[in-house]
Amino acid sequence: MDLSTLLLYILAVSAVMMTPGPSMLLALSNGASRGMRVAGFGIAGAALSDLLLIGAVGLGLGALLQASEHLFSLVKWVGALYLLYLAWVLWRAPTRALSASEVASTASGRSAFLRALFVGLSNPKGLIFFSAFLPQFIQPAEPVAQQYLILAVISVLVDCVMMSAYALGGRHAMRRFSSRVMQWVNRSCAGILVMLALGLTLYRRQGSH
Repeated sequence: MDLSTLLLYILAVSAVMMTPGPSMLLALSNGASRGMRVAGFGIAGAALSDLLLIGAVGLGLGALLQASEHLFSLVKWVGALYLLYLAWVLWRAPTRALSASEVASTASGRSAFLRALFVGLSNPKGLIFFSAFLPQFIQPAEPVAQQYLILAVISVLVDCVMMSAYALGGRHAMRRFSSRVMQWVNRSCAGILVMLALGLTLYRRQGSH
């Protein structure tokens, strides 16, 4: 895989991942209400979901999801319902001072990790996106598995940078604004998650009618 292909992939995946999807909103909320330590657990969970999704694409599971209407619908509705659940949690979440957030328990970090992991894995758009996106940068004449590994590592690094930026933005906002304002930040994120969940229910496989 040549350098120009890698640079093009980095630019393309950065443009896609900087948009405020569910993982980015979770990073923002975790940074604002729980501190960077817990946000780091969430970022790790999202990064693991990226690796698993790209591995699944390499094994052909993305094509299976695209081909099976029943499997696609199952994953889609599970993902949408989970986003609605997260929206409800964020809407009701109390805001705390940053100093209290920094000493959050390990259980909170574990919860953030699992939430981010499940959000990534339960969104069929992610798997289908990687299925359509990654093969365009794969050169058949070179070892395919090695290229998927390189693109997976790049995707994870880019995603971690983007999520860290969102989490840091949430942390600085918490320091600057009152808890009342941060409550509305959480509720705004909750509202966007609801819209993303509704959009996911309307998402259809390519070529389906």
